[in-house]
Amino acid sequence: MVILDRHYGDDMKEKIIVSWSGGKDSAYALYELQRSKKYEVNALLTMITKEYDRISIHGVRRSLLDQQADALGLPIVKVLMNKDVSNEEYENNLINSLRKFADKNVTAIVFGDIALPDVRNFREQLAAKVGLKAIFPLWEKDTKKLAEAFINCGFKAVITMVNSRVLGKDYAGREYNKEFLKTLPNGIDACGENGEFHTFVYDGPNFRKEISFTKGEIILRDNRFLYCDLLP
Repeated sequence: MVILDRHYGDDMKEKIIVSWSGGKDSAYALYELQRSKKYEVNALLTMITKEYDRISIHGVRRSLLDQQADALGLPIVKVLMNKDVSNEEYENNLINSLRKFADKNVTAIVFGDIALPDVRNFREQLAAKVGLKAIFPLWEKDTKKLAEAFINCGFKAVITMVNSRVLGKDYAGREYNKEFLKTLPNGIDACGENGEFHTFVYDGPNFRKEISFTKGEIILRDNRFLYCDLLP
């Protein structure tokens, strides 16, 4: 894999942080900004659910998250949230973390969102509360073309969660590749932008090494979400 140098060296680079889920969209957003050479990536920022010690929503173990950050050569900051966190507590925890970066001359936070204007508005308003702007490198791009570009440039990812109301159990734990895209039912977004599925990226053009893991059991939570447990 080609390694991207994160030490940009000059003070003209804009200092940013990346909202990091460990999945394909945040990974591709990071990659796009690294390729632009206009930014200095200060850190990755990830939400961790305390009770599970896993990445929130995606359900990936903290140890695999740490391996991701190491493979990317970037520091990672974890924001701990209770599984039943209120909206107010969620915002306060996140704002407190963002404020620490704003105090270190970071000017923006990057998100991998592609659509959903309500989500974008929420993120922009939250960032603005600490004087940060929000950057959306993938916004409103064709999701099928994005999925193909992600795969073609060498990223590797596995499906960690599927919404059982729209996809079957056999999709959990599958590789996110061209064969996966071909089998998606009509109406399912190629990037899972409507919450149909989530992923874990274990290799790519900006990774220093591939992350090893084995696939464990598939667990149903909340009578809706099927998680494939990835074992380091």
